[in-house]
Amino acid sequence: MQEYVRREEIFTEYAYFSSYSDSWLDHARRYTEQMIGEFGLTKDSRVIEVASNDGYLLQYFVQRGIPALGIEPAANVAQAAVAKGVPTLVNFFGRETARTLAADDQQADLLIGNNVLAQVHDLNDFVAGMKIALAPRGVITVECPHLVRLVAEKQFDTIYHEHFSYFSLLSVSQIFAAHGLTIFDVEELETHGGSLRIYACHTEDPLRPITPRVDALRVHESEAGLDQLNYYADFAEQVRETKRKLLDFLIAAKRAGKSIAGYGAPGKGNTLLNYCGIRTDFLDYTVDRNPYKHGKFLPGTHIPIHPPDRIRETRPDYVMILPWNVKQEIMAQLAYIREWGGQFVIPIPEVAVVP
Repeated sequence: MQEYVRREEIFTEYAYFSSYSDSWLDHARRYTEQMIGEFGLTKDSRVIEVASNDGYLLQYFVQRGIPALGIEPAANVAQAAVAKGVPTLVNFFGRETARTLAADDQQADLLIGNNVLAQVHDLNDFVAGMKIALAPRGVITVECPHLVRLVAEKQFDTIYHEHFSYFSLLSVSQIFAAHGLTIFDVEELETHGGSLRIYACHTEDPLRPITPRVDALRVHESEAGLDQLNYYADFAEQVRETKRKLLDFLIAAKRAGKSIAGYGAPGKGNTLLNYCGIRTDFLDYTVDRNPYKHGKFLPGTHIPIHPPDRIRETRPDYVMILPWNVKQEIMAQLAYIREWGGQFVIPIPEVAVVP
């Protein structure tokens, strides 16, 4: 019997709204322009995004007059998408949903899955669904954190209950090939600490040659040892040392009488704090832009979550950025902490203090 949290318990009502990150919205806007230009999308095309969240991405296709449909299991998040003018089907995606779309002649010319593949328990059902939902000449783009970057930069905090899989190009190619989909191009992105954007089409589509980027990255991953067990054993010891260094810093700061607040209440932050045993003895509180999280507590550590104004009120000596993947955006938002000599702490990949 496998032990995991059922998807209905996690995603029926969800606390993550993509639109609270300005840098992620900018990423979505640029992606939209790139796809329209690259694949010649028009008002006669159809764009579908699975796990479309609050319409953060599809809103830009809608603004350009391109028909779009979101598929999102969390009703509370889907409601925000509909308010943006993004038609949204409240459902989990897989073979069954895809067959309904195909039967209604709603196959996608562009089928998008951003930061969802890792969260899928039944990968075969999900990728088979993508095959069914894709128009004959359609293109799939999927973005997911890159396993190479996770290991190299000790991003162990991205490993938590919502994530079932961690992908390299080698592994994602296998699951797609098993369902008649071929990865014909790949980009390495800086989002979420380093991600892959893969481009896939039907294997029987003869008009999309595989680019040199695909072959080059496969070779790089093989040479790095991703198919060898010792690659992951070494990672385990690096994680333990990362924990020790962070605790060394926090203990020294508290002994010096310094106050420390957190910024953000992301899933990755909960892994970091619980693994390192960081509770209110180190972190007084954390803040988040998402009002949905205010007045609640981080699971396990019971650190309270406040609105961002709390930082200005209490003037902490340090602000530890838990969603370090958007640290530049956060440091720009909180530049005012320098008024009282406040400094930022970035915990991953090595604890770093930014004055």
